[in-house]
Amino acid sequence: MGPGDFKDRMTTLLLTHPACLAHDTGYGHPEQADRLRAIEQALADKDFADLKREEAPLADLAVLERLHPKSYVAEVKAAIPKQLHNWLDPDTVVSPGSWEAALRATGAVLHGVDQVAAGKADNAFCAVRPPGHHAEPSRAMGFCLFNSVAVAALHARAVHGAERVAVIDFDVHHGNGTQAAFWNDEDLFYGSTHQMPLFPGTGAKDETGVGNIWNAPLAPGDGGKDFREAYSAQIAPALDAFAPDFVLVSAGFDAHLRDPLAQLRLQEDDFAWVTEQLLEAAAKHSGGKLVSTLEGGYDLEALGSSTAVHVKTLMGA
Repeated sequence: MGPGDFKDRMTTLLLTHPACLAHDTGYGHPEQADRLRAIEQALADKDFADLKREEAPLADLAVLERLHPKSYVAEVKAAIPKQLHNWLDPDTVVSPGSWEAALRATGAVLHGVDQVAAGKADNAFCAVRPPGHHAEPSRAMGFCLFNSVAVAALHARAVHGAERVAVIDFDVHHGNGTQAAFWNDEDLFYGSTHQMPLFPGTGAKDETGVGNIWNAPLAPGDGGKDFREAYSAQIAPALDAFAPDFVLVSAGFDAHLRDPLAQLRLQEDDFAWVTEQLLEAAAKHSGGKLVSTLEGGYDLEALGSSTAVHVKTLMGA
């Protein structure tokens, strides 16, 4: 067996943890535990037998605190109720299980970065909740407590020597938290396609940071053709010019036409297409190093099928 044969046997790593189901957001909340159950069911298909599956570890608080001030981390922990629910804002609910779930969600992305950086997997997908991309350094919002991808970007740089780290976000909602975290750092890249107008109200084209933020807003009703054109014309060339050492993906599937919270009209083949584009960019610039994590997606059937095509495409890398 030669080195090439060994490379062919590398796999996609799937990271999740049962604790992520214990983040209870209450009756009728769109960001519910059934989202992960839908993904688990979709990835139980025989097509995914070759996935390397591991449980997400807990994120170390010191790693979280590269992005989130110690006082903010303590504030979130103190807000976790002993029973029932507490609200960090009108959308962001926590329950007794939320602290561990949030640490597992961020820990998944960190472990994915570690494993991919070490060459133990080609790429990774983190099936976790709560999501992260709306969490600003000192503010929980939009269902998010800690910004897992932004924390992971700083970790890739601090621990694995990735001088330039990119986050690409195709969630239907703009990742205001990731943008805020990266705003003044020219060695961190944030590129986002998202619907405007829509929560959280950020993500205009003229929000550019220090030339490292690339927003490609889409209008309500836009479909796959508009999405592919926006990505190809606006984000892909900027990502290519940035030449990342590591690629992270905020994989929200709420731009799907079935999703109840927005009005874009993407379908499964659009998510497969953008995953292929990201894999090509990673292959060109970062030795293929790519880690993706779940953000939004609130129609359970569409979430399961869209995640399945995303992961299947990752496995074909």
